[in-house]
Amino acid sequence: MAAAPKPTRIGLAGLAVMGQNLALNIAEKGFPISVYNRSTSKVDETVAGSPVDQTIKTLSVYMEKGDCIIDGGNEWYENTERREKAMAELGLLYLGMGVSGGEEVDAEAYDVLKSVGKLSNDELHSVFTEWNKGEGYLVDKVLDKTGMKGTGNGLCSKLLIYQCSSTIASSLDARFLSGGFGDILTDQVVDKKQLIDDVRQALYASKICSYAQGMNLIRAKSIEKGWDLKLGELARIWKGGCIIRAVFLDRMKRAYDRNADLANLLVDPEFAKEIIERQSAWRRVVCLAINSGISTPGMSSSLAYFDTYRRARLPANLVQAQRDYFGAHTYERVDVEGSFHTEWFKIARQLKN
Repeated sequence: MAAAPKPTRIGLAGLAVMGQNLALNIAEKGFPISVYNRSTSKVDETVAGSPVDQTIKTLSVYMEKGDCIIDGGNEWYENTERREKAMAELGLLYLGMGVSGGEEVDAEAYDVLKSVGKLSNDELHSVFTEWNKGEGYLVDKVLDKTGMKGTGNGLCSKLLIYQCSSTIASSLDARFLSGGFGDILTDQVVDKKQLIDDVRQALYASKICSYAQGMNLIRAKSIEKGWDLKLGELARIWKGGCIIRAVFLDRMKRAYDRNADLANLLVDPEFAKEIIERQSAWRRVVCLAINSGISTPGMSSSLAYFDTYRRARLPANLVQAQRDYFGAHTYERVDVEGSFHTEWFKIARQLKN
């Protein structure tokens, strides 16, 4: 008769691909671990939302005060906050540490180089290897239809609430539209070497804007919640324990080390210099993509964000004047403090007379 299994200090529920790999990784490091799955078919039950609540409810019955549940799934942060409070009432600890993500502008860089630059797979391989040690031909076999888990939807809603600009919304639009096969692209004669360098610079500039927007959202939420987050420390943590382990994060940390109250990465001297040096190439790539009928929502919206941010005055004054005209929402002036309302209809009638 086989000996009864010994109790372990670590248990893992959910044996889909990531769960299996995590369990094996823990075991290989010498830590005894118990595993559980809802079905023998290894259905992933650690998806976001109510299934996780059911799993936690089941597990908590067998736990003692001081035990900790670690949610390794890709979960919405408000669910994590809610569960943390609920577990605290039971004397249990709850830690949300799931990581996930993606880079839409990488796909745009690939599309421009392949469709306009006519780079072969070998050439694309060399380019991405040089940029970030990437490789592969499998990408040509992948259907251009992107899955959705809902995290982008939730994030975009928060960006609206906190009035933060976001390239993420454009990448989400690209996902919505993926799967539809477009028209044949117009061929253009381009300088491959110049195009490769331009796309590299456009990709980097777009990433600066994307990170700047993300950090602004985190700062806004931190202020609301009183978290007092150190944005430079976040960059350091991501570098060591996240799928985003780019050298770019080191530069971000240095920026916040120089100025912990940095209003935007775009105004950091180092990033400002880099993005200004790259804007000509950036504009060439976006214009070329538009003229070639290639959708580059990430790069295009990032460029629009940069142009909007660097302007001292925007045409939003016309929008606000129209809002006052239609709904008496009032407006502020550049020359006098306070809120004002104008009787636009009355003035219009007087002018007609």
